[in-house]
Amino acid sequence: MDLATALAWTTERFPDRRAVGGDRPMTYRQWDAHTNQLAAALADQGVQRGDRVALSLAGGEPLASLHLATQKLGAVSVPLSTRLSSDELAYCLEDAEPTLFVTDPTTAANAPSPRDVPHRDISELETAGRADGPPGPPPAEQDISVMLYTSGTTGRPKGVPRSHRAEHSAALAHLVQAQLRQGEVVLGVMPMFHTMGLRSLVASVVCGGTWVPQAAFDAAESVRLIRDEGVTALYLVPTIFWSLLREPGFDAGLGVTRLAYAGAPMTPTLAEDLVGALQPDVLVNHYGSTEVYTFTISSQGARKPGCAGRAGIFSRVRLVEPHVGAAPGAVVERGQQGQVIVSMSSPEAFTGYWKRPDADSKSIRDGWYYTGDLATADDQDDLWVAGRVDDMINSGGENIYPDEIEASLVRCPGVADDCVVGMPHERWGSAVTAFVVPAAGYAPDTVLAEMQQYLPAASGLSSLKRPKQVVVVSSIPRSAVGKTLRRTLSAGDYHPLAVSDLGDTRA
Repeated sequence: MDLATALAWTTERFPDRRAVGGDRPMTYRQWDAHTNQLAAALADQGVQRGDRVALSLAGGEPLASLHLATQKLGAVSVPLSTRLSSDELAYCLEDAEPTLFVTDPTTAANAPSPRDVPHRDISELETAGRADGPPGPPPAEQDISVMLYTSGTTGRPKGVPRSHRAEHSAALAHLVQAQLRQGEVVLGVMPMFHTMGLRSLVASVVCGGTWVPQAAFDAAESVRLIRDEGVTALYLVPTIFWSLLREPGFDAGLGVTRLAYAGAPMTPTLAEDLVGALQPDVLVNHYGSTEVYTFTISSQGARKPGCAGRAGIFSRVRLVEPHVGAAPGAVVERGQQGQVIVSMSSPEAFTGYWKRPDADSKSIRDGWYYTGDLATADDQDDLWVAGRVDDMINSGGENIYPDEIEASLVRCPGVADDCVVGMPHERWGSAVTAFVVPAAGYAPDTVLAEMQQYLPAASGLSSLKRPKQVVVVSSIPRSAVGKTLRRTLSAGDYHPLAVSDLGDTRA
């Protein structure tokens, strides 16, 4: 199945059902016609089947409609992060080699002028008076639908081409795994340059739901949209849920019954607070990536907070030896830590990076995708992700993983957020260092005093894992979708509000 056909068939089933909410609502009949007209406008700009169209827009309905319009042309949508610097954006444009580059007034000032690539403001794509019929035959399911660029936190951003089959399969998997119903009303606030944002959009189309756009996250506006638009399902990163919980009116009275999260781990405390506030029927942890949408799913977010669960409906997962070059058959015993690998046979999987054979050789081996994540399986064969192979702290020959420590420290009174990294240490080579953000009403020195009492008495951490230094900062650096940027801190790019050396408590 391709995405152009998916929208056309939903329109046939529910022509008068609300497809888009917000300030510019549209029925499926209206949205189908609008995206047909946008496709014709793109064709007038020279876009043909197979061409890439780079999109740098704030988000919301205009970007969603452009994305769907490219699908109808059989072209490739390339939504780019609005957080990229001008130089980073220029790199992605040179790498993607698009036929057209589209911006809006909020992004035009940061846009470079790539050679030989026409640059248009979205207002120049005139739709008025155009016929609203399909622009041509639909694409084949093996054709490329979208190319997303990874965050590039460990080097140059990598293009991830995904076929129509992969995108449609991922939408179906999301509907089943997040337990969404036909006609679900979802909030479209996750950016569409990220797989979560696209999944909310495409899954909503496939199930004949209503997609309520929010171009940029604002907690108060989100609560208003959820209430006024009758949103029933939220699929967000933990940092957004954290912000919403601090907004008045975010409670069970909103009628949100389905919650799902991805992109980063959720602390047990945050999961408990969410369940207490909204009383949802479903709380799902989706663990996956841009390359292969689903690795594992846990629908037990309330009973086993933080658990990543087991392989999704289209997935096959293994834990293998946690060293470079481990073979797919080097499976670890239950309870032992291993690196997560996922079968490339999944219909949700990509087939390789764009023009990056070096990245392919590192991440793809014998039909398996090596995620770079570490996890263990419990006695019920559910996965618990322990962090990235690259985030491991080797202290005096012992391997220490930050996630467990962070989950403990955030329970300390006075700590609102935290991040653990390894910093150079004369004796141990690398020492556990905690960066913490004060909770409301706590001064930096007060937080340090709380930590000094909490660590030995209530953290549950062995002396090996207790931080040797605590640094109070105003915020933890994160990507646009909430992933912690540990390397920013380990590189020394932070402003300390207070610092406490706790000494070496290792036995």
